[in-house]
Amino acid sequence: MVRHVLSVALVLLAATSSVSAMIEGLYCGKENCYDVLGVTRDSSKSEISKIYRQLARKYHPDMHKDPEAKAEAEIKFKEVATAYEILKDNESRTDYDYMLDHPEEYYSHYYRYYRRRVAPKVDVRLVIAVTITVVSAIQYFSAHQRYESAIKYFMTVPKYRHKAIDIATKEGLFNTDKKATRKMSKAQIKEEEEAVIRSVLENNMDIKGGYAKPGVQDILWVQLVVFPYTVFKYCKWYFAWIYKFNIKKEPYGVVEKVYLIRKNMKMGEFQYESLEDSEKAQHLKKELWIRSKFLVWQKEKEEEMKAQMAESAKYKAYRRYMKNHGPGRMTFED
Repeated sequence: MVRHVLSVALVLLAATSSVSAMIEGLYCGKENCYDVLGVTRDSSKSEISKIYRQLARKYHPDMHKDPEAKAEAEIKFKEVATAYEILKDNESRTDYDYMLDHPEEYYSHYYRYYRRRVAPKVDVRLVIAVTITVVSAIQYFSAHQRYESAIKYFMTVPKYRHKAIDIATKEGLFNTDKKATRKMSKAQIKEEEEAVIRSVLENNMDIKGGYAKPGVQDILWVQLVVFPYTVFKYCKWYFAWIYKFNIKKEPYGVVEKVYLIRKNMKMGEFQYESLEDSEKAQHLKKELWIRSKFLVWQKEKEEEMKAQMAESAKYKAYRRYMKNHGPGRMTFED
């Protein structure tokens, strides 16, 4: 008798737990997904698919002509489709089974359900790879466009153009065959000469900074691949520098001198590299990596600039204007 009462109590408890596990808005709502399809938790994936196809044909709205039967079939069809969507996927089915077995974890079920629905369907790694590829392509073509603009600009500057023509003439790059040029139009001859001038400029011009010729090593993909090596190389150089100058007290090398000069001038690497070689050599000659000497040189430069401005005709005219008219005055001519 006691055993019979206990078994009945366990059955009622299991039924209560199963009912309380149903949450409105999650999975099949208040209905059990297994009951909707008429399968059990032990049913295989193929069995569930087979039964779903049978029920889908049975409750498809197009199979019913009566409006009331059609409306009822449409509701049932949606329930069957929802249950199948949950049970056909192994991960979704596992989460649903977990909800049936642990009805007390109310908020955990919401998190599991909406995490799977909101989570992106595409692999995040693929998204990152595609993003880096797009950024690398844009980066390369933008740099190439800037380099093209720089080359076209130098081709219009007489100083660089004449120099390129002289080099091309000395090296015999221009087409001097009269028989070959006789068959060509003036536009074709001009186009060929421009191509030669451009080639000479590309081979001899050392364009640096933001307009430098782009290389494969400059794109984001390659930089990310070699990033560990770059960090290792920088750390090795940095600690060697610390050891060399703080322990062994050895004099600075050229690289360290240039780094300190850039630091004193507050200039980036590309910005400093765009300076003329003669100007950078002058910085090394004046030992501008030493802070005290740099401050003296900076003051001299400021005084030199003031003197040049004082001798400038435009600056003299500006000072006369300010003296006679004062700041802030506007006329109709302005």
